[in-house]
Amino acid sequence: MKTIIATAAVLAAAGPACAGKIALEPLIDARIRYEHAEQDGLPDTADALTLRLRGGVQAGSGAWSALVEGQGTLAAVDDYFDGLRGAATRPLVADPQSIGLYRAQLRYKSKALTLTAGRQRIAIDDERFVGAVGFRDNGQTFDALRVEWTGLPRLKIDAAYAWSVRSIWGIDGRGARQQAVSGDNVFVTIGYATPIGTLAGFAYLVDQDEAAVQGFALSSQTYGARLSGSRALSRAVRLSYVLGYARQSDWHRNPNAYHADYHLADATLDIASFKVDLGYEQLGASHGAALTSFQTPLASGFKFQGWADKFLTTPPDGVRDIHAGAGHGWKKAGAFDLIAIEATWHRFDSDRLGRHYGDELDLLVTARVGRTTLGARYADYRAKRFATDTRKFWLQADWTF
Repeated sequence: MKTIIATAAVLAAAGPACAGKIALEPLIDARIRYEHAEQDGLPDTADALTLRLRGGVQAGSGAWSALVEGQGTLAAVDDYFDGLRGAATRPLVADPQSIGLYRAQLRYKSKALTLTAGRQRIAIDDERFVGAVGFRDNGQTFDALRVEWTGLPRLKIDAAYAWSVRSIWGIDGRGARQQAVSGDNVFVTIGYATPIGTLAGFAYLVDQDEAAVQGFALSSQTYGARLSGSRALSRAVRLSYVLGYARQSDWHRNPNAYHADYHLADATLDIASFKVDLGYEQLGASHGAALTSFQTPLASGFKFQGWADKFLTTPPDGVRDIHAGAGHGWKKAGAFDLIAIEATWHRFDSDRLGRHYGDELDLLVTARVGRTTLGARYADYRAKRFATDTRKFWLQADWTF
């Protein structure tokens, strides 16, 4: 409510600045998804059929724009544990029913400066540290002030202060799965374009200031650097690469004292309509106690360490993920504008004590026709020394206006 009132006040104050011609743009985003999950150790399977609708309007005049967007998620078939309701004898499908305000923001955008205030999506780089959690129906937004500046050639400064994180658990969130987590979060990235790619330094200060959320143990300070770029090897072949390193330690009210490292190396080779990817990601461990390994509580976690979601919270002994993938795409295939297939294999090991956690195979088929995107995906996690065997299957359709 504080955010709604503050945003309304800012919009009212900005009225004179927006007194010129106002352009209105509707915002409509619809999704239907079926998810099936089987997990060894649980007696029942999960079946979830959810419908998600977002709707709103954006008004713009010159450099100014204002946006308001609501969101609702309905479980048409609710034979699953959503983290808040349902029987925990079934696997978790983190899409609880909800309705509420998704975004309410005011933006000023010029050639060199963008200022965004209010409830907003924030997705930084590949969303490894701060993201919108776009795969989950309710998504993640931030009550924040964000400044993006590109006033010097090849330089970009991106800084945000967020006082509340609106979680994927929706209006009924409670306990360890809060509707929102307050705190003084600061995200700063400074990037510079070099001949070999964009070199960025970053600082992420995460303040999870709710005792019910792991007793403040997810508050951390992370400092690091990232290099991302691509290079044409021939007319039909392009190499893309990402290298990253970060160091994380406890911050604010975190009761633990720890240091943990992060390493990333990833390379993708695009050969005409084919692609091949090979990568290594390490979320390091400290001394083997719970929540003293490298944690990323604000990330779009589904994008990393496999779709079975076994490593959304990094284990006490950390995780090393060696992954390899391949894919192929077809443009203008029959009635479809695009069809793509991809497969990725993961090997998971601990960072500390050298244990083999398990392996995972992920498969994806997507198709796009007009404003509609269709998808089918499958995840198969085979446990060795961490968690249990898990299989998941999804069918999904998204439509955006």
